[in-house]
Amino acid sequence: MANYRQRSKPYNPGQEDSFSLSRSKIELFMQCQRCFWLDVRLKITRPSSPPFNINKTIDELFKKEFDEHRVAATPHPIMVANKVKAVPYQHEDINKWRYNFTGVRALHEATNLEIFGAIDDVWEGEDGELFVVDYKATSKNKEVDIDSAWQISYKRQLEVYQWLLRQNGFVVSNTGYFVYTNARLDVDSFGDKLEFTTKLIPYEGDDNWIEPTLQKMKKVMDNEKMPAVGTAAMGGECEFCVYSKRRTELTLAALKPIPTKASKATV
Repeated sequence: MANYRQRSKPYNPGQEDSFSLSRSKIELFMQCQRCFWLDVRLKITRPSSPPFNINKTIDELFKKEFDEHRVAATPHPIMVANKVKAVPYQHEDINKWRYNFTGVRALHEATNLEIFGAIDDVWEGEDGELFVVDYKATSKNKEVDIDSAWQISYKRQLEVYQWLLRQNGFVVSNTGYFVYTNARLDVDSFGDKLEFTTKLIPYEGDDNWIEPTLQKMKKVMDNEKMPAVGTAAMGGECEFCVYSKRRTELTLAALKPIPTKASKATV
């Protein structure tokens, strides 16, 4: 696993070796082709946000909780409550699939791109069909859902995982699940404890967009010309490109020489 921790080299058009792209790079492409090109060609990455340590902790605790039922081959209570006839999937590579630097991997031969992504969980139905599961956590004053425009990224994430498992020969249901937990704000005090309400949200995935998207990504990667500043896939302008463009304009303006009396006289 240690090899996957090494910083990857930038993409070189025409290279014979396959090029690895994480699921998050596909999402980056969907949001902004310019940011994607800068990342894979020049290794200039977007500024990162602070880590969501509480969310990460909840993910780890969810994994421990579902792993208990994985070992026992029993359904988790949330499955029973929602009448999902499944148990956490037992597979020798489950921990590898969940590790960020390995994940589930598949080579897309048409583009020579190796796609990978770390899943949260996989459940197995009574007929052996697999369900991809993703854990989410938040805190809001209303019941959680996946209906907001920005949550298209959640849906694409789950669909990429479905596609990856299918590329590895698994029979995967179009139905996936979000185990979405919400820290309650209607309690009277903190008391060193957060209270959560967890909801299971089914989602019907469709991975038909992935193949043509990989083709488009490869075309952008092979182009020596950086994509123009455009709009984000979720609407509006890419905030990173807009910031970079405006800062550059201000910097260039500040570097312009101030006209002297002599230069004014010659004009």
